[in-house]
Amino acid sequence: MITALVLVAGCGGGGAHRSNTASTSTGAAPPGQVSGLRLEQDYERVVKTVLPSVVQIDTDSGLGSGVVYDNQGDIVTNAHVVAGANRFTVTTATGKKALPATLVGQYAPDDLAVVRVNGASLRPARFGDSSRVAVGEIVLAMGNPLGLSGSVTSGIISAVGRTVSSPREGEFPGATIAGAVQTSAPINPGNSGGALVTLQNEVIGIPALAAADPQIGGAAAGIGFAIPSNTVKLIADQLIKSGRVTNSGRAALGVTVRDVADLSGNVVGVGVVAVTRGGPSDKVGIRPNDIIVSVNGTKTPSTSDLSDVLAGLKPGQTVPMVVQHPDGAKTTVQITLGQLPG
Repeated sequence: MITALVLVAGCGGGGAHRSNTASTSTGAAPPGQVSGLRLEQDYERVVKTVLPSVVQIDTDSGLGSGVVYDNQGDIVTNAHVVAGANRFTVTTATGKKALPATLVGQYAPDDLAVVRVNGASLRPARFGDSSRVAVGEIVLAMGNPLGLSGSVTSGIISAVGRTVSSPREGEFPGATIAGAVQTSAPINPGNSGGALVTLQNEVIGIPALAAADPQIGGAAAGIGFAIPSNTVKLIADQLIKSGRVTNSGRAALGVTVRDVADLSGNVVGVGVVAVTRGGPSDKVGIRPNDIIVSVNGTKTPSTSDLSDVLAGLKPGQTVPMVVQHPDGAKTTVQITLGQLPG
């Protein structure tokens, strides 16, 4: 967690730099200055276009960001922003008025939620195709870090297709995000639920978390993760339609599990607590007190590891699963994965 905020004075706005641009003897700006000026203009255009669609969400337990999703006042954000909260207000980037909002629905496995503001004219953002983003592409992160409303940071797409896990926090059970977009744009507390935006004015991700550096005991600079926009659209559309998710697109075993620890308290496996009747595990003979050793050839020494493996698989796939029974015997079964329920 960041415990202190240090503000440093800036060196003037972009307009001042433009009015003092140096010229060559022919009166033309050097190529480097021209390309830099164009990039600055691109930044300003994106901010002017998209930032009005990024809002601050205040709850009775904290604050975060959100992105206006449609013309009906629906706003997408992170599930961990709204988890356990009963009251919600939304403030636009202009900060003129706090508007009351209601919770439409949330889906913790993908860390997504939708809140709604009725009777207000809000500008929806345009959500792009996250499968088309490229490593090295310039992006802007927009949100309300540390309560500084309407803040913008810049960076690039550092990687795509990451599987990352966010921890349990309060009423939020934690999430494993598949296909996450990694960015170097700074992501700070309060950015959660905001927008990761391309220079084509498209939201291609919802920032959710930053990597932690155990050596410094805080966030690692320049390593942030966003939920891909294609996942956002899949989940948000269902929440808006019915308040719940019926097509998660996420693989499941049909079991309730817990970490199993040895006498020293070290986690040594994933224990089956309950089996869904008629579900994938029930069909292959998995029973309570069995221990899941591996799935699809990857060891699963903890529930977090199991979640990471399943995040990379799809419902309907048939994969090998190794299970250890209470008597110590191990069995390999071919399990056809089900779908994680809403």
